[in-house]
Order: sequence, then C-alpha cells, then structure tokens
Amino acid sequence: MRILLTGSLGWLGSALAPRLRGLGHDVVGLDPVASGETRIVGSIADRDLVMGAVREHRIEAIIHSGALHKPNIDSHGNSAFIATNVQGTLNLLDAAVAAGVERFVFTSTTSLMISQAIRDGFSGGARKAAWLTEEMSPEPRNIYGVTKLSAEHLCRLYHLQHGLPVVVLRTARFFPEADDMAHAIEQSDANTKANELLFRRLTVDDAAQAHVAALEKAPQLGFDVFIVCAPTPFGPEDCAELIADAPSVVARYYPDFPALYARKGWTMFSSIDRVYDASRARDRLGFVCKTSFADVLAALRSEETA
Repeated sequence: MRILLTGSLGWLGSALAPRLRGLGHDVVGLDPVASGETRIVGSIADRDLVMGAVREHRIEAIIHSGALHKPNIDSHGNSAFIATNVQGTLNLLDAAVAAGVERFVFTSTTSLMISQAIRDGFSGGARKAAWLTEEMSPEPRNIYGVTKLSAEHLCRLYHLQHGLPVVVLRTARFFPEADDMAHAIEQSDANTKANELLFRRLTVDDAAQAHVAALEKAPQLGFDVFIVCAPTPFGPEDCAELIADAPSVVARYYPDFPALYARKGWTMFSSIDRVYDASRARDRLGFVCKTSFADVLAALRSEETA
C-alpha cells in the first residue's frame, strides 16, 4: 500500500516507517521537519498541502501519528493545539474521503482518560487505583487531551458519515524522555520505566507493531478505539491495595521481584494510581505487546547468571 505517515520524524514515526517498508509498503512521510523519513515537509494544519499530498501520491492508507503533545503545552498556545491536532486531523480525514483512502489509523493517547478528578484523587489520597477501559467517558484535564479527544470524535464521525474505516489507538507512554511523575524522582529513569510496564507503559517497538495490526484490521473493524499498553498482571480487585501498598501486590504476582530489585538497587512505586486495561486490543484487534514487566524481571535474572 501507499501509506501517508504523519509525524514521520517523531519517536513513533521513526520506528514505524522502516517497519512498514519492510512489509513492502511505500511510505510517504509528512513532517514539519526534514529528515530521512520525511518526503513532504510541512504541517498537517496546511489544508492545501494535505489535500495535494494525498491526491498526488495516490495514498491508499493514512497513519496519523503527527501532533502537538503534552510537553508542547509550555511552548504553544491553545490555538496551535487546535490548528494541529483538530484542524490537522480534519484536513487528513477530508483528504482521505476525497481520494478514496481505504483505511485510517489515528494515534491517540491514554492521557486524555486522566481527568483532574483522577489526578487529584491520587495526590489527595484516593481509596483505590482507577481501572481504565475504553468504556469510560473521558474528561481531559488539559488542551492536549481535549484536542486528542476531539480528533477521535472526528474520526468516528467520518466513519459514520462516509464509511471510512478508522482505528484509534490510545497509546500509553512509550517516549524516551524521563518520566514526569512526582514519585519518579526517587528512582532512576530505567527503574521508573520498568515499574510503569506494570500499568501504563509500552515500548516504541510495540507501539509501532500495534499500528501495523490496526492498519491490517481496519477494514474489518470499521471503527474502533483501543488502549495500547503492556499487559498488566493486575485485576480490578487489586485496585484498593495498589493505592495502599503497591509493592505487596506486585510481589504476589512476581514473588522474586523484591530480591531482584534489591540486587539491582531498584525500588517499586509505593502506590499506583491507575491501571490501563488493554484486553480489548487483545480480544478485538488481536494485538498484545511483546514486552512486559515479566521481561524486565527475566533480564534481571539473566544479569545474575552472566
């Protein structure tokens, strides 16, 4: 397929483009910054550019991973987020319909599921962790989440009105930057990211593979929304104890984790405030992340015997 990939210079785009080419697809990268993966330099907010790119390159599928992200809030105003994340998505959807594009994959975020109430509940002593599924009604707490949710609604609308097959992937954290969680300062970056694989993280390779799965399954699904995150060992019944004593819950599932962590000099978060449930992606999309917390422990065991 001839695929338009927005955000081709990004962390995800850089991992996804070579994977798609390896599968035999012709990838047309679009990004505001020139790179080896960027064939079209420009913004998705430029409607004429987007319409022309999809038409002239005879695009058959669009993977829309380009956006302003949460870290951009400090440097960009609300209008910039609207222009890129909402108007940009609308431009791509209109171009897709006009050109008869066969499938559309949209990279969304689990961040839009964290309301101010959930965030305040954790810092203020919530009684249990939030168990998060696609069935909840999101109440985004910032302009990033608001624009991502608005873009999701546009995707749904264009499926309903035009029959465009669209898969929305609400990806958990996979970026390489250091964590911004308040308790992350107590751990090294590697330790923090290992802990997060239990409930709110995946690798960029798994994120890329999820997009490949969504691309393949889009015509069959029609429209769907999926949380994409490393599989969690926890269940809803663990949520109260996860807030009160997360290490004890983790040790119940992985009895040797305390010793392995101690030898590494790592610690577990004392409290976990949320868990993303990726079972819908497993059941309907047929996708499960390859890397999980169990793999972290396996690597630590290997270090001991090396």
